[in-house]
Amino acid sequence: METATKPRHHMSGRNKALFFITAWLIVLMPFLFWWNTWFGRTLSDKEMAKYLNDDAHPRHIQHALVQMGERMGRNDASVKQWYPRVVQLASYKVDEVRNTDAWVMGQTNTEASFHQALLGMLNDPSLMVRGNAALSLVRFGDARGRQQIVALLQPALVKAPQSGKVSDAAAVGTAIREGGLVLKLESSGQTAEVRSPITGRVRSVLPSGQSVGEGTQLASIEPGAEQVWEALRALYLVGQSEDLPAVRPYTRETPDVPDHIRKQAQETMAAIEKRGK
Repeated sequence: METATKPRHHMSGRNKALFFITAWLIVLMPFLFWWNTWFGRTLSDKEMAKYLNDDAHPRHIQHALVQMGERMGRNDASVKQWYPRVVQLASYKVDEVRNTDAWVMGQTNTEASFHQALLGMLNDPSLMVRGNAALSLVRFGDARGRQQIVALLQPALVKAPQSGKVSDAAAVGTAIREGGLVLKLESSGQTAEVRSPITGRVRSVLPSGQSVGEGTQLASIEPGAEQVWEALRALYLVGQSEDLPAVRPYTRETPDVPDHIRKQAQETMAAIEKRGK
């Protein structure tokens, strides 16, 4: 007796093609997203010029600025052709672009137009832009941003942009990135999202359901390790005796303070104390 065999189903050529195209797109689409958002991708001079003026895509501007900073670090004189655009971007409408711009201008300490633009950025509405401008000014031997550097060591206060009721508040201790959602404010059927001005950790936050008025402090955000590290290194060079209370908490042996931060804080305090003698 012959054993019945099950019919084998063959995939048609058309279906095979659709299958492979779909599988390829599953791999390709994330790659294309990464390729277009990864700031490490090298840009040609033609792309640099295009990206620096791409107002429709601010991340393209950031990408070009990051590439400029890296080329400046290699003493590539060809980037000077874009210096006037870098100065213009100091007043750009997007905070993240101005923040990157302030960093780029600190990659040299010989460009007078950068020095002047950075001084103006000390009054920027963004805490991080002010801080980066102050850090870059240290490269020029200019300590006029010292107060902004000290502010980088302190918790950022998040205030209510309008009156309303708190909802969806982040938990205390939550790690949060710059621009991350801290909480929402509900008012007259409208929802306003309140976001963190810095990368760090939620230190305090009002509970959901609480009603607040405009200007009320909603939360405080502890600064992240990278921000603290850069501020401490700058204050090692320009810090004054009145800055010691802001530095001292980072010298303590606590789980919240990494070893390299604590060591830098101790060295910064010693340098400041030596200058004060």
